[in-house]
Amino acid sequence: MAQALNYAHQYSQALAQAFPYVLNFGALYNTPNNGRYRVVNAKTIEIPSLTTTGRTNADRDSIGTAARNYENAWETKALTNQRKWSTLVHPMDIDQTNMVASIANITQTFNEEQKFPEMDAYLISKVYDDWTKTEKTADTTELTTETVLSVFDALMLKMDNARVPAAGRILYCTHEVKDMLKNANAINRSFNVQAGGNNVNRIVNRLDEVEVIGVPSTLMKTKYNFTTGFTAAEDAKQINMFLVHPLCVITPVSYTFSQLDAPSALSEGKWYYYEESFEDVFILNKKADGIQFNITEGE
Repeated sequence: MAQALNYAHQYSQALAQAFPYVLNFGALYNTPNNGRYRVVNAKTIEIPSLTTTGRTNADRDSIGTAARNYENAWETKALTNQRKWSTLVHPMDIDQTNMVASIANITQTFNEEQKFPEMDAYLISKVYDDWTKTEKTADTTELTTETVLSVFDALMLKMDNARVPAAGRILYCTHEVKDMLKNANAINRSFNVQAGGNNVNRIVNRLDEVEVIGVPSTLMKTKYNFTTGFTAAEDAKQINMFLVHPLCVITPVSYTFSQLDAPSALSEGKWYYYEESFEDVFILNKKADGIQFNITEGE
């Protein structure tokens, strides 16, 4: 009897290597936080934090009373996002389509057109939901070529005042907003001298050392329905700008499984592919100031 082809190890490795490049929010799925906090009892992450008192005056003639001047606490996150996908493939379909309907091609199409966009949609909506639950409020200024830079500066200022590290911040925005940034009145243009000085480079990849990444507007909603795949919820709002430091989020994966079973009597002569994962996205509540949004109300 043919043995099952367990792709779990190779498949997981391939996905991990692909995430930073094929996911719009790949940098957040690759956050260093994923290696700092461990999952306990398969579905819970406990994040430790410490606080201390400040310094006081000292003198040379006496000693104070010794006391514990720190507190430790735990921030608990419970994973709830368990997803699966499977398909049957008849051997004749593989032959008759000249290998187009092969398992490799089917899973590649599934990843690129369904799984990866769904992961992006889940991340942005989950981060927004977690963030608003910490009593944060998104900026709702209407963005135009005249206002987009001032809104960006305001979001940056909030992070600066909250002592969020300047290095590493990322601005995710819709392609429409990225186009506004290219045409913003205050954006300095760079000229290609080697090309004769007549070409204007309007590519905006960084603002104030912040990486700028354009994301399709369909993957920048505040809420989605994930019953089958993903669709924007009827009461979803449009996220225009998402300014974030990767150290403010955690994207743990507790369990992944993928397997291809050869045709058998149970599968009525068909190949059977199945995969499942248990994963989630969280913000670190104490670092919520490292996340800022601009949204459009009423969409």
